[in-house]
Amino acid sequence: LALIHECVKRKHGVALCTPANLTIRNSVTSAFCTVINRMDKVSSNLKTFYKQASIREEMLPLAGFDVIFMRANPPIDSLMLNFLDSVKEDVFILNDIQGLREANNKLYTASLDEDAHDFIPITHVSKNKEYLKRVIKESADDKMILKPLDGMGGSGVIVVEKSATQNINSLLDFYISPGKDGVSNYVILQEYIEGADQGDVRVLMLNGEPIGAMKRVPAADDHRSNVSAGGSVKKHTLSKEEKTLCKTIGARLVQDGLYFVGLDIINGKLIEVNVCSPGGIVNINRLNKTKLQAKVIDFCENVVKFKSAADKRRHELKQTVQ
Repeated sequence: LALIHECVKRKHGVALCTPANLTIRNSVTSAFCTVINRMDKVSSNLKTFYKQASIREEMLPLAGFDVIFMRANPPIDSLMLNFLDSVKEDVFILNDIQGLREANNKLYTASLDEDAHDFIPITHVSKNKEYLKRVIKESADDKMILKPLDGMGGSGVIVVEKSATQNINSLLDFYISPGKDGVSNYVILQEYIEGADQGDVRVLMLNGEPIGAMKRVPAADDHRSNVSAGGSVKKHTLSKEEKTLCKTIGARLVQDGLYFVGLDIINGKLIEVNVCSPGGIVNINRLNKTKLQAKVIDFCENVVKFKSAADKRRHELKQTVQ
């Protein structure tokens, strides 16, 4: 909502659609959109803006837009990405389609360069129950983190203890058991990071640089720090170690077209890279009296301006070649 508000405030045309509303007509990729009508006066208050905004429904071609924000929750619908493939040369998509394909699940950290490995906790991924039980048994620690490969918002993240053998059996059965498609599921086992019970740090990265951060603290009766799971937030200043982590992976994120992402960090270890719909703008703004959405939209405007200038120059040069 903060991103939408910033765009409307700058007099940009804004439309929203869900993956289910994508369509193709006469070989043109379009969407059944909810369009926000232009406003003469835009309230600075998000809740007031939300109440005052009026909308209309309209089918519009995706290539007619300058920027497409991908804010779908994981796991990503591969068919939706196929729709967007057809317009990726015409529209700046945040984040890049190929980057989303590679990084929309929790395996992405395993592909990071070797210099980033010091920041990544020991991780095991499998759907072989006996192997996972052996990993837990052979672990030097009493506790490990178990989570689904495609979870979000802290959903399904639990702490397993070596002593609870019967529980581990049933938990692995539950997590691995086949879904509606009859295919069994991969799960992640990750080393338990000391200090995890005190919360984690969410860092928002823009074009490879940290633009804001906050500490997320679990509720008294939960180990998960996610705000959606009942966690609270506190102001946070990045440590030297956290800044080094951000710098180490920042260039790789840009290389993969992952311009706006959320990093989850515990005690200097990178737990996850959130590339689909990273949250935190509103809370970080409130804690630091800033407006991160302005930085994000500034970045998008600059990309579009550069692309438009390059297209114009290319067109002018073509006119000189007969």
